[in-house]
Amino acid sequence: MDNRTSSALPASHASASPPVTADPTMAPTRKRFVIMALLFVTVVINYLDRSNLSIAAPELFRELDIDPIHAGLVFSAFGWTYALMQVPGGWLVDRVSPRVLYAVALILWSAATVFLGFAGSFVALFVLRLVVGALEAPAYPINNRVVTAWFPTRERATAIGFYTSGQFVGLAFLTPVLAWLLTAIGWHMVFVATGLAGIVWGVLWYAIYREPRAFRGVNEAEIEVIRSGGGLVDLGDTQPAVEARHTSSTWRDLGFVLGRRKLWGIYIGQFAVNSTLWFFLTWFPTYLVKYRGMDFIKSGFLASLPFLAAFVGVLSSGLLSDWLIRQGISQGAARKLPIISGLLISASIIGANYAQSTEWVIVFMSIAFFGNGFASITWSLVSGLAPARLIGLTGGVFNLIGNLAAVVTPLVIGFLVTGADFSKAITYIAAIAVLGTLSYVLLVGKVERLDA
Repeated sequence: MDNRTSSALPASHASASPPVTADPTMAPTRKRFVIMALLFVTVVINYLDRSNLSIAAPELFRELDIDPIHAGLVFSAFGWTYALMQVPGGWLVDRVSPRVLYAVALILWSAATVFLGFAGSFVALFVLRLVVGALEAPAYPINNRVVTAWFPTRERATAIGFYTSGQFVGLAFLTPVLAWLLTAIGWHMVFVATGLAGIVWGVLWYAIYREPRAFRGVNEAEIEVIRSGGGLVDLGDTQPAVEARHTSSTWRDLGFVLGRRKLWGIYIGQFAVNSTLWFFLTWFPTYLVKYRGMDFIKSGFLASLPFLAAFVGVLSSGLLSDWLIRQGISQGAARKLPIISGLLISASIIGANYAQSTEWVIVFMSIAFFGNGFASITWSLVSGLAPARLIGLTGGVFNLIGNLAAVVTPLVIGFLVTGADFSKAITYIAAIAVLGTLSYVLLVGKVERLDA
C-alpha cells in the first residue's frame, strides 16, 4: 500500500487494537453495517446543520430586516467556504484518521452552529455560516473514504445510498420539529438544538469508529469478503509520510484529477444534483411561506414531504444499482442509469410554475426531489473511478465543483426572484438538471479505476 494513504490509528496505538479473528472458516461478521449506521447518523447531523438556516429564515430574516439579495448571500455563505476547502479537506482525508478528523470537524462545526443562535446581524450570520461551511468540508470525502475501505464494490452503492438518505430522512422527520421549536421558543433554539446534537455525536464517533482490521468483533471472513470484493481494507494501515510529499508532487496529483474527462463528467453532474438539493436546503421553506402564503407550522409539515420522497429515491437507487451489478450489468451502466434517470426526473420541478394549488406544488416538488434522491449515489462513481491513493483528493475536487452549487444556487435565486414571482428561479433549477444529464451521457464513458 502506498505510504501516502491515511492511517486510521497512529502507529503507537496499533498494538492496543483488538486483533482480527484469524479463523477463515467462521461465517463472516457484518460489522460493516454498523459503520453504515454510524455514517447515516453523521449525515443526519451534517445536513441539519446545513439546512437549519432555511427553517429559521422566514422569521429570522423578518426580525433582522434582511432583504432577498442579502438573504441569498447568507444562504450562499456556507457554500463559499465549503467549496473552497474541499481540496484541502480531501488532502487531509488522505492523511488523517477518519476517527480523529471526523470527530474534530463535527465538534467544531457544531459549536459554530450553536453560536448562530446568538447572531444579531447580517454580518454575524454571514461570518458564522462561512465558518460552518469550512469545518464541514471534509465530511463527504471522509464518508467516501470510509465506505471505500469498509464495503465491497457490490455493496457500495447500497451503503452510499443508505448514508446519503440521512440527509433526506433526517430533514423529513425533523423539519416539523424544528418548525415547532421556531414557533414555540424562537429561531435561536433551532441552531442551539442542532449544534448541541452534533457536539454529542462527535464524541460518540471518536469513541466508536475504527478501521476494518481494528474494529472490535470483525473476523477474518468479513475482512476477506470486503477485500476480495474490491474494498480497500488496508487503506489505513500505513502512517502517511507527509514530510515526503513534495509540493510539486501534490500539484501533479491535483493536475491529474483536474485533467481527466471522465472525472469532469461526474464533477459537472454533481453540480447539477446539488443545485436541486440546495434549492430545497435554502429557499424552499421561504418559497412556501412567502410566495405560496403558508404559515410556519403548515409549511414545516409540507416541506417534509419532498424530503420523504427523496429518502425513498436514494434508497431505491442504491438498492437498484447494486442489484444490477449482481445481475452482471457493468458497473458503469449500473451506476449511471439511476443518476441519469434521477436528473431527468428532477427537471419536473418546472411543473410547479404551472400549479395553481398548494397540493400540486407539493406534488411537483416531491417528484423532483424523489429524482434528486434517485440521482444521489454519485459518490459511487468517485469510489469506482478515483485512483486508490487519490481517493480523498478526487473526492475533494468532486465535492468542490459540485458544491459550487451551494454558492451559485442561493445567489442566482436571490437575483431571479422579483416581487411575488418565483418562476424564473424554478426554471433555472430545471435547466441545470438537464445539463447534468448531458454531462453523464457525453463525458463519463466507461467506469474503471484510473491509474495515477
